[in-house]
Amino acid sequence: MSHITFLAMPGGTEWIFILLAVVLLFGGKKIPELMKGLGKGVRDFNDAKDSVKNDIEEGMKPKPVAVVEPNLTK
Repeated sequence: MSHITFLAMPGGTEWIFILLAVVLLFGGKKIPELMKGLGKGVRDFNDAKDSVKNDIEEGMKPKPVAVVEPNLTK
């Protein structure tokens, strides 16, 4: 049962330590640049996901069929 605890999300104290480590590693000036890059990456991912979803939905729509009536007058 102890192996399941490794897969759990970090609690409040762990998040504080993680944030402290990030500030110490990157410094206060680099964090906004990192967050901007992360936000751009998430936005690009969501745009690509929506584009693929729209392409799939467009491909599933029935295409109109042209009906050609024969000319029987001679």
